[in-house]
Amino acid sequence: MKLLFSAEIITETVGYLAAVFGTYLMIPQVYKSYMTKKVNDISKVMVVVYIINCSLWEVYGLLIHSWPIILCNFIALIIGIIQIGLKLKYQSEGN
Repeated sequence: MKLLFSAEIITETVGYLAAVFGTYLMIPQVYKSYMTKKVNDISKVMVVVYIINCSLWEVYGLLIHSWPIILCNFIALIIGIIQIGLKLKYQSEGN
């Protein structure tokens, strides 16, 4: 009997699912920050650590030529940069 799913298909599927969820992780916070212009409850250190984490994963993905890791962390890095930008902009406005 032939298997419906190979280990390679399962591995790739898990990788792409992780990419989707990893990328989505910060989107609700960015949206909330943008809509409310309130960022006092967001830790700047957390966002910086998030950006460093995404950067390191991006380099790792490039080194091993893994598209799920590369794609996820490239987009997540952009989202993290947007969040730190919102934090700096709206925090300086006194919100």
